[in-house]
Amino acid sequence: MIHLPNYLSGSWQPESGHGTSLHDPISGVPIATAGGPAAGLDAGFSFARAQGAAGLQAMSYGQRAGMLGEIVKVLQANRDAYYDISLANSGTTKADSAVDIEGASFTLGYYAKIGAGLGDARTLLDGAAAMLSKDQLFQSQHILTPVRGVALFINAFNFPAWGLWEKAAPALLSGVPVIIKPATVTAWLTHRMVADVIAAGILPAGALSIVCGSSAGLLDALQPFDVVSFTGSADTAALIRSHPAIARHSVRANIEADSLNSSILGVDAALGTAAFDLYVDELVREMTTKSGQRCTAIRRALVPQQFFGAVAEAVGARLAQVSVGNPRNAEVRMGSLVSREQFDNVQAGIARLASEADILYDGSQQALIDADRSIAACAAPTLLGVRDADQAALVHDHEVFGPVSTLLGYRDTAHAAALAQRGLGSLVASVFSADHAWLAQVGRALAGAHGRVHLVSPDVGKIQTGHGNVMPASIHGGPGRAGGGEELGGLRALGFYHRRAALQGSSATLQHLAPAAVHWSA
Repeated sequence: MIHLPNYLSGSWQPESGHGTSLHDPISGVPIATAGGPAAGLDAGFSFARAQGAAGLQAMSYGQRAGMLGEIVKVLQANRDAYYDISLANSGTTKADSAVDIEGASFTLGYYAKIGAGLGDARTLLDGAAAMLSKDQLFQSQHILTPVRGVALFINAFNFPAWGLWEKAAPALLSGVPVIIKPATVTAWLTHRMVADVIAAGILPAGALSIVCGSSAGLLDALQPFDVVSFTGSADTAALIRSHPAIARHSVRANIEADSLNSSILGVDAALGTAAFDLYVDELVREMTTKSGQRCTAIRRALVPQQFFGAVAEAVGARLAQVSVGNPRNAEVRMGSLVSREQFDNVQAGIARLASEADILYDGSQQALIDADRSIAACAAPTLLGVRDADQAALVHDHEVFGPVSTLLGYRDTAHAAALAQRGLGSLVASVFSADHAWLAQVGRALAGAHGRVHLVSPDVGKIQTGHGNVMPASIHGGPGRAGGGEELGGLRALGFYHRRAALQGSSATLQHLAPAAVHWSA
């Protein structure tokens, strides 16, 4: 059994006591340990702020983009080991592991490419200069400079690879050192990737650190110019926002929390139409990819009341074909949840929703392949339903983080939009129809309560990127319950890791910014 040491102040830390065991979610066998409370946190943060920031910010944006490209090469060279770790620690099939592992490399490569377009610049200009005097000699130029601290990432258990690099790519491109705290239960893959990148010597000392065990003391170590990005539950997010170090020092925080994402079937999309088929395909895919453990998964499926039965039958028929069990078996399409604890949480969540919804497809009695039901964290897909969605309350408030979705009937377009917005802010909503004008209308109506609105018509059915897939060119985040945060979105992601300031002076002075500056365009 391997140990996952912390990496701080440019060195691997000695093993600490009170370690936490990581388990194979199929067999329950311990496979790794992560240490207890990290020693030397203050020193590690200081080292990152001093050494890591200095090394990164001595480079141009283009040079840092080149580093991201080198990291991609390291990850690709070690990808087979990553798939093995993902299978053993997360219980995912090869296809589901690819969503995480290949998604990480794709996002890094994307930022390497667009970062290269910033060239030799060391300063970003934000807009044109404003004239402050009648003769236009005295001017104001807004610039963006990297924050003078560290970026602390506290990540969720479901994406140990992508969850690291979708945050780290824009941070490192910005010139900000990273300290990552992965969720302990699936920390092995994050740890291995960090170890491989450190061993390759690509980044300056202090640019990348990791704490795999306890999170105790991490927030206490934050100082005024640091930033923190969190992905996880709304309850933990509230604790982070209220932490004295963040409140006192005005530490910038980006939060991604619970999200009751919805998907809407258009009133034109009756059984037999292409839009109907696309909707069913997407709902089944979202319920089963990574066993439903995606923050963007469809939790509420909104369909016209007259199509409720047809959708329920079509989705149920597809779910019945999904083989569940040990991902080491080639016949298995859907692996396990990440832990037995998560399995228990999902079962309790299903029971809670079932108090007001009917179970339309119950996979709980489905035979598991090469897995012991009493040990493995395998949960078969479950589809619930409420034909009159106004009679449901819990489904709009409680997220079951697994292969679970609830079918809800709506009366008309306004009713569908109102139901989607009862999620009180979501990461994503999707809409399926052949009516382009209606799609645009619903898209505008949903935009204010969602970070992303995914509009699918039959003409893009084969090329659309998927309801739950987060693409680095589009923003990821959402208002309200979803946390109010925002990540990715191309160069927009760099904004979180920069401070905006106004330089006021003579045009003759400000023109000297030009040789090392480039206009920033989000």
